[in-house]
Amino acid sequence: MTFTQSIKTCFRKYFTFSGRASRSEYWWFFLFTILGGLFFGFIEGFINGASGTPDGPTLLSGAFNLATFVPTLAVGWRRMHDSGRSGVYLFYPLIAIVGLSIFIGLFGGTELLTSSDPASLFEGAFGIIVIISLIVVALSPFIVVFWLTRPSQPGPNTYGPNPNEVSQ
Repeated sequence: MTFTQSIKTCFRKYFTFSGRASRSEYWWFFLFTILGGLFFGFIEGFINGASGTPDGPTLLSGAFNLATFVPTLAVGWRRMHDSGRSGVYLFYPLIAIVGLSIFIGLFGGTELLTSSDPASLFEGAFGIIVIISLIVVALSPFIVVFWLTRPSQPGPNTYGPNPNEVSQ
């Protein structure tokens, strides 16, 4: 699949979370979103000038991000299917962060965070759990990227036929 074919396919399958997506489809579209973000950021910087650039995204990059958010999520979901995993695993980093936040909030971490000694967060059994959780949070994006780079499962799997063996 070429760069252009990937963009067309991802926008054609805007809300399609079923099926499978090849590595080339995913990574070409990923490159498109990066290049598009850089392009619109450059244009906005040129329009706003060095001193007038607001913090965060503005109209052009915001519109581009909104237009590509759902297809990026959909192609990632299908890419996970292609490697034999549920698309839910795409949210693994987010789930890890939310889980850690809830754990700290429920078990007195807010008291520890507001104390005069922030190192107290890492003491005892609570500290061991927090440290392990922080390691999981730090590693989880790399695990997802690793899964996204895995080759397609040969032949059909529970999510559909192999996209490398079927013409699109």
